[in-house]
Amino acid sequence: MQHKYDPKKIEGKWQEYWEQNQSFRTSDDYSLPKYYVLDMFPYPSGSGLHVGHPEGYTATDIIARYKRMNGFNVLHPMGWDAFGLPAERAAVREGRHPAEITKENISNFTSQIKRLGLSYDWNRAVNTSSPDYYKWTQWIFQKLFEKNLAYLAEVPVNWCPAQGTVLANEEVQDGKYIETGDPVERKMMRQWMLRITSYAQRLIDDLDGLDWPPGIIEMQKKWIGRSEGARINFKVQSSEENLDVFTTRPDTIFGATFLVLAPENPLIDKITSSLQKEAVISYVQSVANVSDLDRETASAKDKTGVFTGAYVTNPVNGKSLPVWIADYVKMDYGTGAIMAVPAHDERDSDFATKYDLPRIEVITDDNRLINSDFLDGESVIDAKNAIRVWLEENSVGQAETTYKLRDWLFSRQRYWGEPFPVLYGKDGNPVMAPESSLPITLPELAEFKPTHDGRPPLARAEEWKNVEIGGDEFERETNTMPQWAGSCWYYLRFMDPANKDKPFDQEAEKYWGPVDLYVGGVEHAVLHLLYARFWHKVLYDCGLVHTKEPFNKLFNQGMILGISYKDEHGKYYHPKDVEARENAFFAKGSDTLLATREEKMSKSKLNVVNPDDVIAAYGADALRLYEMFMGPLEAVKPWQMNGVKGVYGFLERAWSMIVDTQTGELNSAIKSAPESQASDVLLRELNVTIDKVKHDIDGLRFNTAVAKMMEFVNVAKKEKQIPAEVAGKFVKLLAPFAPHMAEELWHRLGNKDGITYQPWPEADAKWLVEESMNISIHFNGKRKAGLNLDSTLDETQIREIVEAMPEMKRHFENVSIQKIIYVPNKLMNFIVK
Repeated sequence: MQHKYDPKKIEGKWQEYWEQNQSFRTSDDYSLPKYYVLDMFPYPSGSGLHVGHPEGYTATDIIARYKRMNGFNVLHPMGWDAFGLPAERAAVREGRHPAEITKENISNFTSQIKRLGLSYDWNRAVNTSSPDYYKWTQWIFQKLFEKNLAYLAEVPVNWCPAQGTVLANEEVQDGKYIETGDPVERKMMRQWMLRITSYAQRLIDDLDGLDWPPGIIEMQKKWIGRSEGARINFKVQSSEENLDVFTTRPDTIFGATFLVLAPENPLIDKITSSLQKEAVISYVQSVANVSDLDRETASAKDKTGVFTGAYVTNPVNGKSLPVWIADYVKMDYGTGAIMAVPAHDERDSDFATKYDLPRIEVITDDNRLINSDFLDGESVIDAKNAIRVWLEENSVGQAETTYKLRDWLFSRQRYWGEPFPVLYGKDGNPVMAPESSLPITLPELAEFKPTHDGRPPLARAEEWKNVEIGGDEFERETNTMPQWAGSCWYYLRFMDPANKDKPFDQEAEKYWGPVDLYVGGVEHAVLHLLYARFWHKVLYDCGLVHTKEPFNKLFNQGMILGISYKDEHGKYYHPKDVEARENAFFAKGSDTLLATREEKMSKSKLNVVNPDDVIAAYGADALRLYEMFMGPLEAVKPWQMNGVKGVYGFLERAWSMIVDTQTGELNSAIKSAPESQASDVLLRELNVTIDKVKHDIDGLRFNTAVAKMMEFVNVAKKEKQIPAEVAGKFVKLLAPFAPHMAEELWHRLGNKDGITYQPWPEADAKWLVEESMNISIHFNGKRKAGLNLDSTLDETQIREIVEAMPEMKRHFENVSIQKIIYVPNKLMNFIVK
């Protein structure tokens, strides 16, 4: 029998036991209370997991195991966000099919995750690149089309010629694709769009009541960008055109000294004077390939613009205002035109300073209007209301609410993505493919790059592309959906993953929805959550889901940083190639000084820590415990291998508390005597630990729960006798955190069934009361004494003791007690007069 703690002999054994016994298979008994705990599923990259990944997975696993022990039917699934550009790039690079590469990566991820002892129901695993899954992604797209939420439009896009695809704004910086550095162009393309803007207000309103981090809610609201203001009509002089602007500050209209158009505004061609035509064309072309993000973040000195030669008339005072074009105005906000008020707007002020344009102050320091005709003397709030009324009465504007959110550009010029279930007839109009033909599967291709004339890769599949239905000829859409599509609804498929007739059964959705706890990185705080919420609301409107929101509670785990070694030239060194000399580091065999940095783990920085290496050295339970113990779950923390070693030491102590490391039998301190025969010290520590661990798990404070279990082991190791019942309760507390060791110890204590569904121990309230308490005695808020008293005393008894104390009698002389304020176990304050 095993003597010393050796995870190599334990962990594989229990992982096999769990798999053979289907220990974590989710029940279909809908009469049980449910708990749905979900990780943001990973993209199965070729590099596999690093130690940052298991942090969130371990946290949700602790919750899942804890909830099972508390009688809940737990849904805790795992799957793969498997479509996307990285697999396609790898396919081109390696000359292999992306499906083959994805399958290999999923196999590697699966084996790595299973070695962590995570209690996923693998029977429910989903893969977004499987036709069985994306059949229903296509089906949902058809629902979007039916509700007029999917449409085709000519839109400006970020086109990357090297990758042959459209990129999101967030993927472009300084005119280059962030991932590869390839140049990116702005061009007009016919693309599928999703009308997410139709849900803008609901996406804001329904955030209320969600148990989400306040910062994430604020990021969602900021991205949607609700703005209340007014649309104002400016007449273009010497032209039939009108120029509308949206402003949140219509009260400042008398301070407007010029108007500014976005470089993409279609009015530019119509209003630009002949003298300025050449300069305008040159300027518009110069900013065409600058990303929206770079335009937004440009400093004052980098802001650029050009005069159109056109003027408009200010409707409130008849003044002529010049019309400019500038890169700081974007077409996707408001009308793509602003009225510039340089005296009261920083960006307008920077632009006015650079181009020597006038400014007129219209707001005083006490927020009153000046230089504003009939608005003079009004407060800002009153002036806003008054000018809206005036604009509407004079038919030159009206109150309006607008949003920063733009419709979702949904087309990608890639192979490795969901084909659209769309057909084009001879008239060029799109129609949905028959539902019976779903899934529209990807054709086999030998080459995954776009065609030489710039068409998507699927355009190469001539047989697949051309379809005949009922004697009519059609051509398939050759764009594919973005990677976001599959992750918009995967949490619903987990509820009913084997259903061949529908995306999910509505009875299953009513039972499992919404997700009770959703855990993932903050990098998905905006787009993934926004898109998933949008699709969920569409499905709600279709009567397919019963909740307005998909995720009830959201938690973002903090990042785990790696330690990197970098020289003054920016070159990174592998830890094995450096040696420590006090606090400085030198490249091996040289005098090159290296600096240590805590940075995001990256292969390029040579600071990635593979969880397989940690498990090989210390076991999965030590890895799990360390990731929970290293700090609050939401905090950013540096990885320290010595910390794993320290936690491993705790597991060794917990093992030796129960197992005799000389014989492998139960420790001589473990007795079959009832729990009541344990010492008061041990019983108090046990029950305080049970109470503490329970509340810490509920609050996702795993680091302090681990700390408390460490304290318990330290106390128990000093005891001569530990009833097996006490040891068993501790092992139950340990089980969600270190499940392999807990299973082994549970069985060594004589139990035959697994620990997974054993009831969670309850704390005995009598042991949670402190034996004594320190009471601070005050008179009219001033402290007069401190007493150490029996903790069982009530308020009346404490008052009687205080009044009987000789040293306190003088405080009661010649006064009347008006009131007594008592804070249990802390303070008694006599209010006297």
